[in-house]
Amino acid sequence: MDSFLLTLNIVDGPLIVTFYALSVGFAVALLLGRRLRLLVFPAKAGVVGAAVGAALLIVSEGLMHAFGGPLGWHVRLWVIACFAGLGICAASLRRSRPWRKALACAAALVFAVTAVLGVNAYYGLHPTVASLLGISLAPRIELDPVKPHTPAKHQAPLWERWKAPEQLPPEGTTAQIAIPPTVSGFDSRPAGLYLPPAALVADPPALPLVVFMMGQPGNPDPQYVKTILDDFASRHDGLAPIVIVADQLRNPAVDNLCLDSPLHGRPETFINRDVVDWARGHLHIIDDRKYWTIAGYSHGGQCAISFAAKYPSVWGNVLDISGEEYPGAEEPETNLREMFGGSQAAYDAEKPANILKQRKYPDTTAIFTASTDDPVYLEAARHLSAAATAAGMTVTYHEVPNGGHVIGALNGGLSAGFDVLYPRLELSGP
Repeated sequence: MDSFLLTLNIVDGPLIVTFYALSVGFAVALLLGRRLRLLVFPAKAGVVGAAVGAALLIVSEGLMHAFGGPLGWHVRLWVIACFAGLGICAASLRRSRPWRKALACAAALVFAVTAVLGVNAYYGLHPTVASLLGISLAPRIELDPVKPHTPAKHQAPLWERWKAPEQLPPEGTTAQIAIPPTVSGFDSRPAGLYLPPAALVADPPALPLVVFMMGQPGNPDPQYVKTILDDFASRHDGLAPIVIVADQLRNPAVDNLCLDSPLHGRPETFINRDVVDWARGHLHIIDDRKYWTIAGYSHGGQCAISFAAKYPSVWGNVLDISGEEYPGAEEPETNLREMFGGSQAAYDAEKPANILKQRKYPDTTAIFTASTDDPVYLEAARHLSAAATAAGMTVTYHEVPNGGHVIGALNGGLSAGFDVLYPRLELSGP
């Protein structure tokens, strides 16, 4: 596909406005030129189509839990409107001239594409055609092995020692990397990599590491992290963490609960062994848990707090953005049966709030964020922040105003999280 098409903005650019206008135009065209009595049938068909769309939503969302959590009203209205339009198209095929049949077929395609674009714009997580199709435009790179950098004792913090060169790049860069599943055998998709401006100079400093995981379904796309961290870097002489946006899913349609299992392979081992080993051997990072952060959004947020609780010797910090309260919280009965063989004790043992009760975490920084209008995930963040506090973590709880469970929640959580992490990672003064 042409690179120009792949980079088209489909959230708030002229393309989506064009499809909105086309949909209105096609709807009017299908209804024009008919006598009033002939308008009754397509109008009825539109109502029937809307009813079919609503019924499908009730079955798929409410009964089958096909989407994990509840859909926003914007999404429901787009689905219902699309089916109403398809109903009008179907009615226009009956006893009509060839040109009207062709018009109806073209309109059906436009209505469907417009609905997809409308839903995507509501979530805002796929700003381009490439992102929507799961195509990363970042170049694939291979990095040579490096020696781990262990920080010297009693040295000044990085933000004091670092002097940005005159040729400091104005922004960071992104790439795709293949992380071999040496230990786990987990065949993940290529990970995203963000290198901040300070990592791109001739003699770069060793930098903190962040391993970030997106939601489910989702792509290991580093563009969201880049947007936020480029802004932070611009205010801190190019300093920012190096970020690996790792793929904990493999199949974006499947919730593997971030747990090793016979059903879904070993994503837990992949993140906490293979990704960690690769980062230590290929990135110019500070080899010290204090400077390592496990982070994620939604499904990835749950993975992050679970891993921080299980592997405190690896992760000194955790950022949980709108994360689930525990693995598979959206379909607990199904997961209890399929993943744990009906053993409630085994399931409870994997819940981070319970794991946190088993030890203390005196040197772990934790940030939990969720949106004020996202009640399920807001309650999860409150519960887990309380559990982390009781376990001895240094906890920040932040509510993102009206961010929903969409791009606003992600961007707001990243900004709030790095506000807390920058001094902890010695990227800024206290």
